[in-house]
Parts: sequence; structure tokens; C-alpha cells
Amino acid sequence: MPEDQTLGSVLLVDDDEPFRLSLARALRRREMTVHCAATIAEAVSLAATHPLAYAVVDLRLGGENGLDLVRILREMMPDVRVVLLTGYGNIASAVTAIKAGAVDYLAKPVDIDGLMAVFLGQEGLLSPLDAEPMTPERVRWEHIQRVYVECGQNVSETARRLRMHRRTLQRILSKRAPV
Repeated sequence: MPEDQTLGSVLLVDDDEPFRLSLARALRRREMTVHCAATIAEAVSLAATHPLAYAVVDLRLGGENGLDLVRILREMMPDVRVVLLTGYGNIASAVTAIKAGAVDYLAKPVDIDGLMAVFLGQEGLLSPLDAEPMTPERVRWEHIQRVYVECGQNVSETARRLRMHRRTLQRILSKRAPV
């Protein structure tokens, strides 16, 4: 199908080749023109030479950070809808991704219908609950992490906003995330 008859052009950036190829096939079946890259440099090169409606960027690109690419793409093409993917999701990273210019933050493996809904601006649709929702301890930890990132990782400011003692916050931040 010619490019002008597709739903749009998407840049798919992931260093996991089998995942990238699988997602590219699924997007092509949805009549999208797909451009693939494994690094930030490849992605920037493709973005400079192809008009894009969408971009799907992995958070961890080998030794590179996908958030850097989100910022670059938003500067190059302010209208591109960027979705950040990760296998290491947490609320703090999601908040950072949205602030960097991503329209959404999805966990791998990504559901193609969910990704298409985000592309089409239908991300407000309710998704089914997880079989094992987060524990209250995990929800608390995620909230603290989100506020910590919003405060530029400033412990004193985070403690003030959360109305807790700075040393208590430091102990919480030094521990691993609860399950």
C-alpha cells in the first residue's frame, strides 16, 4: 500500500531486535509505515529524513537513555506522538517520560491494540485491572518516588512536600522497592 494511504508513519526504536521486528510486523499489519532503529543516532537520522506521525521508543537502548531521544524528537517534530516503552516500569519513570514529551508510557510486552489506542488519542479508555495489583506498600513507594523525581531528586524538598522527616525519607529511598 502506498505511504500516503497508511494510518501514518511510525519510528520504532528498540535495541531488542526480535521485539522490534515483531512489533514492526504488527504495526505494518495495521497499515502503518514503519521505520526501525536500534540506537539514538539511527533514530535521529531516520527522523531527519522521514516525516513521522508517531514514535515508539524503548527506555533503555543499550547504554543510552530513551528519554534523551524523546526530547530530541519533540524538538525536531513538535507534533509527533511519542510513546515510551519499558520492561522496567515505575511511576517515577512514567512521570519523567511525560514531562520529557511522551504522550504515554507503556510496559513491555506492549499490547498492539493499546498502542494503537494511544496513537489515536484514545488512551483515556479504561484498561482491565492486573491479576495482581500493587500492594499498598508498593503504591506508597511509587508515590514517594514520583514526588522525589518531581522535586529534582532533592531530598529536603521532597520531605517537605510529603510532610515527613528528611531522615525517614532517606531511609525509604535507600531501600529496594517493595513487591
